[in-house]
Amino acid sequence: MAFDGIVVANIVNELNQTIIGARISKIAQPENDALLLTLKGDCGQRRLLLCANASLPFVYLTEKNRPSPMTAPNFCMLLRKFIANGKIVAITQPSLERIIQFDIEHLDELGDLRKKRLIVELMGKHSNIIFCDESDKIIDSIKHIPLSVSSVREVLPGRTYFITNTQDKFDPLLATKESFLSDACTKATTITKALYTTYTGISPTIANEICHRGGIDADQPMDSLKIDEKSHLANEFLWLIDDIKAGKFMPCIIRKGNEPIEFSALPLSEYTDFSDYQMNTYDSISAVLEQYYADRDLYTRIRQKSVDLRRIVTTALERDVKKLSLQKKQLEDTKKREKYKIYGELLLTYGYNIPEGAKKAEVINYYTNEPVTIPLDEQLTAHENSQRYFSKYNKLKRTHEALEGLTKEVADEIAYLESVSNALDIAVSEEDLIAIKQELVASGFIKKHAEKKGSRSAKSTPFHYRSNDGYDIYVGKNNLQNEELTFKVANGGDWWFHAKGIPGSHVIVKTGGDELPDRTFEEAARLAGYYSKGRETDKIEIDYLQRKNVKKPNGSAPGFVVYYTNYSMTVSPDISDIPFVE
Repeated sequence: MAFDGIVVANIVNELNQTIIGARISKIAQPENDALLLTLKGDCGQRRLLLCANASLPFVYLTEKNRPSPMTAPNFCMLLRKFIANGKIVAITQPSLERIIQFDIEHLDELGDLRKKRLIVELMGKHSNIIFCDESDKIIDSIKHIPLSVSSVREVLPGRTYFITNTQDKFDPLLATKESFLSDACTKATTITKALYTTYTGISPTIANEICHRGGIDADQPMDSLKIDEKSHLANEFLWLIDDIKAGKFMPCIIRKGNEPIEFSALPLSEYTDFSDYQMNTYDSISAVLEQYYADRDLYTRIRQKSVDLRRIVTTALERDVKKLSLQKKQLEDTKKREKYKIYGELLLTYGYNIPEGAKKAEVINYYTNEPVTIPLDEQLTAHENSQRYFSKYNKLKRTHEALEGLTKEVADEIAYLESVSNALDIAVSEEDLIAIKQELVASGFIKKHAEKKGSRSAKSTPFHYRSNDGYDIYVGKNNLQNEELTFKVANGGDWWFHAKGIPGSHVIVKTGGDELPDRTFEEAARLAGYYSKGRETDKIEIDYLQRKNVKKPNGSAPGFVVYYTNYSMTVSPDISDIPFVE
């Protein structure tokens, strides 16, 4: 995530097209470090959200209102006193800094026209919202910064506002090819770091993008480039800066599946090389920021809430994997049982020729016609040694028979737990997690009394897609949902898809009695690949068949099915072009 100077430039460009000339009708402070301005003008009513949170600073237009405290904080009251009903006359960004300045005209107590400036600094832990008069004297700020906190600049009422320049960076909007070659290309560091440490507003993400556009390895040292390569890099940099100057932005969110990975004000071509990433473009940077932060917050919250369930599943998996490894070793040892049986039979056959007290017997194995040496207990007769070997054989035979059943049970449980782990990976809501927890309770991995009384029942629903040919495709999010989709939602003539040999979702295509086109088969297979443990691979094999040929063994775990006649195809698990139905 890069809330850099270019994103700020896109915001300023958007605000200049929408709210210039608008009046501030309401001022609220929903959070200690955030303001919500309601604006009215030629654009109608708009809400502008300003946030100086240390970990998540932002500015964007929103349609949503936010609840405010009953008593407005002092900073909010001060703004209401001075700029309520004020008119926004200018919105600027100094250089390509992460700073937005709002110039506001208002009438004072005597009815004279005055100007104030509201400055939003979007600089991580140094973020702030500062209110100044027309001579840049600070009236107040949402965060007070005394000298004890910062030796570089005080942000207190009565102090003069200025922008700190502690990093000796250059303004990229003023860069030329000659200055780029002398300023950036002389640094003894990687190309990426040289770019973002030389110019304001350039993030590592954008530095990588510049290199990618030029076909240059971003991680190689700057001094390893030849003169013509540096010239090419300079051209790519200046072309990008020209787009910013001309307001040629393309706000976008990069997603991996449904999860937001990155956002930008410019297209990030480096992600288009990978099939599992999708770039969704938007008309508005405000829409990008609001959507990205909402989705990111959802995924973060789901991950946090799934920690306990993941721990239960992981612990059980680790235990079963160790148990299965030990059982397989014991099963390997039982392979000696046939040898003991043959020893016993040979001793019964040749025992009359074996003298008492012998430590071994050398006889011919009549099964293979080869000589064999049989170790003997010299304290026992040949017949007693034979019975000892038969006893060992019978013991190992019983152990083998028991272990065969046990290893299958443990292997099935491992497969089940891996399917639950996959369900946790694709969960997108709290309802999905509740459904998984209920499944683990029903399966005995969570004790029933561990559930709180009055806990919510799950309202989780399958993922619903529609193929580009118009056929409904449903994807189960967990084992219980998989089972319901396969045996209740699907008809016998519908088509069923699943990743071959690995945990994954059941995917159902509703045919409506039609013969499916090839494209729909391929899209359903890609969904089955994406919603499986193989989603990170380039290619994945998918089994598919009509639902009537899918069977569930009696007493098997939820979601477990068998089939014997199927088709297969190999696909890339890329679902970016398959329409999702809300």
